[in-house]
Amino acid sequence: MNFTVKYKTNINCNGCIAAVTPSLNGSDAIEKWEVDINNPEKILTVELKENNPEVVKELVQKAGYNIEEV
Repeated sequence: MNFTVKYKTNINCNGCIAAVTPSLNGSDAIEKWEVDINNPEKILTVELKENNPEVVKELVQKAGYNIEEV
């Protein structure tokens, strides 16, 4: 069973997405993810394998971006 979480971020362009891709794709906890850069709040939607949203926050912050749960 997957858990879907949404976050507001400052990931606002394809270059930003490229910067966080290695971190998010490299995590065993994440099934899939996407960022809606057309949304004013730059919503990051993540499907987690387990209910552990702190993993996503740590990965995005380490990549240098702001993140907060919606």
